[in-house]
Amino acid sequence: MPSLKEIKGRIASVNSTRKITSAMKMVASSKLHHAQVAIQNMLPYETMLEHILKSFLAAEAEAHTIFDQPRPVHRAALVVFSSNSSLCGGFNANIIKRMQQVVAEYREQGVTEVEIYPIGRKVYEKAKKLGYDVQGEFAALADKPNVRQCIDIAMELGEKFYDGKIDKVEIIYHHFKSAGSQVLTRKTFLPIDIEEELERDHERDLTSIAATKESQEYLKNNRKKKVKLNAEGKEVAPLNDNFIVEPDMDTVLSQLLPKYAHLMLYTALLDSVASEHAARMVAMQTATDNADELLRQLNLQYNKSRQQAITNELLDIVGGSVNN
Repeated sequence: MPSLKEIKGRIASVNSTRKITSAMKMVASSKLHHAQVAIQNMLPYETMLEHILKSFLAAEAEAHTIFDQPRPVHRAALVVFSSNSSLCGGFNANIIKRMQQVVAEYREQGVTEVEIYPIGRKVYEKAKKLGYDVQGEFAALADKPNVRQCIDIAMELGEKFYDGKIDKVEIIYHHFKSAGSQVLTRKTFLPIDIEEELERDHERDLTSIAATKESQEYLKNNRKKKVKLNAEGKEVAPLNDNFIVEPDMDTVLSQLLPKYAHLMLYTALLDSVASEHAARMVAMQTATDNADELLRQLNLQYNKSRQQAITNELLDIVGGSVNN
């Protein structure tokens, strides 16, 4: 059995650790709130631009460009979003594991040239260690989301896709649904798949930073949507098909498609940042709760040992007086 001094030292150590985890939880909670505000400020623009593009392409069946036409894949690129620091549960481990799975899938299909665009230091270091073809380092984006850098990356990927240097681009990130739910997502970036985007999950809880049961119920209740069905029983999208194209189709698409691509990348970045802070908040809350439980057990052990020591001393005193 450890001595009283050893137990007291362990209590002091756990107390110090608890202070750190509790402080980190509060910091993550504050950063999560700011990340939620950033997503909330971006959503109206995203919703309107997405509606305009989908409505236009749905109304103009012949409106196609090289950026929304699939082709045989010989070279691919992955934009992978992680964090720069640890202590956020399985956030980074899940992203890295999914990246390795996707690269392995491509290699099984005969695609040996897979470029990695790592957003975040953790995935950058892991991709370098695995010997992947890493295209730069974008660790600063994981700490401070920047629209300009997202546009630069999207333009670089778009130019490579247009020139035929890559045939497909995918993004891997955590979609932020609520403080307690972040969904690991793999999505096609280029060519732009409008059908896939129509089915995209838009549900987010941006009002709470608490990972509670109520927040999960919120998502379940708001996932039920009213849809219109045609005679064949298929969903009818409420899209306006009354368009006058000026100056011409190519000019309109050349403006809308790049903006939509930039927005997809920036949205994924904001989702990833919010998911990181939510994962860290939950991880630090769990660590704090574990520290509280450990402190309870150590205090109980300390009191028992202390009581045992006092009892032994009393027995020694009584035994000595009887002998005298």
